[in-house]
Amino acid sequence: MLEYCRQNAIALRQQEPLSAHTTFKVGGPAQWFALPDTEEKLCMLLQECRRRGVKTAVIGRGSNLLVSDKGFCGMVISTSALEAVGVTGCTVAAQCGAALSFIAAQAARYGLQGLEFAQGIPGSLGGALVMNAGAYDGEMSMVVRQSRAVSPQGEIITLGAAEHEFGYRTSFFKTHPGYVVLSSELVLEQGIREEIERKMSDFAERRRQKQPLNKPSAGSAYKRPQGHFAGQLIEQCGLKGCQVGGARVSDKHAGFIVNEGGATASDILRLMDHIEKTVKEQTGVTLEREIRLLD
Repeated sequence: MLEYCRQNAIALRQQEPLSAHTTFKVGGPAQWFALPDTEEKLCMLLQECRRRGVKTAVIGRGSNLLVSDKGFCGMVISTSALEAVGVTGCTVAAQCGAALSFIAAQAARYGLQGLEFAQGIPGSLGGALVMNAGAYDGEMSMVVRQSRAVSPQGEIITLGAAEHEFGYRTSFFKTHPGYVVLSSELVLEQGIREEIERKMSDFAERRRQKQPLNKPSAGSAYKRPQGHFAGQLIEQCGLKGCQVGGARVSDKHAGFIVNEGGATASDILRLMDHIEKTVKEQTGVTLEREIRLLD
């Protein structure tokens, strides 16, 4: 793989610590870690890995990811160098690796409303589409017009809005993990820049007050159970502040698991097992993890 990437001008690192590429700040090394800077290189590398039978994982900004302590034996492809964003009229076109919060800021700069909810969401566009990311009564399904992706066979396809099959924290890309997002077009509405920025500032302040933004985490650890809120159930069960090794249920918001310093993936998984077992026993509710495990 080293020679292939050298010949095709694809940045490649060996034994790259994945703790440096996730918001949890935990995880072992990737055998290979690639940073393609064009969509063509990304597609080429995916196909080459498939041809050689190399285990492959594509990541964005690592905001919803827990990497095992042993790391990943294979190729991890980061989309973080694919971050172009353009605005034409009420349409925002962005590549898969663009930070969602940056896209929202660009939209606001042009006086476009509809993406305010994305302010402060730390992931990439690609990850946001996979998970149908959302907050404050907004989600990606409300703004996506179409997306381009590469299929497992290397074919470039275009999906219309309905073809994304968006649902609560799911999409076509989550149920068909062999497809990789390349770019997307978001359709917004013309608004007043000052009002848009004021709304985004309000959302930012709410996050600061309610979420443990000062400590490494992967965001909300669990999906919202029907008829409940995961954080409230966890707190109700007396688990706020519960700690295993360096992993702790946030004292600020029980729906978050934070790295208090030196946490391992094993710590986090043992804590999540304990949370889920306790909540099930005390409330009868089964919590579903929102965090993706990479091992």
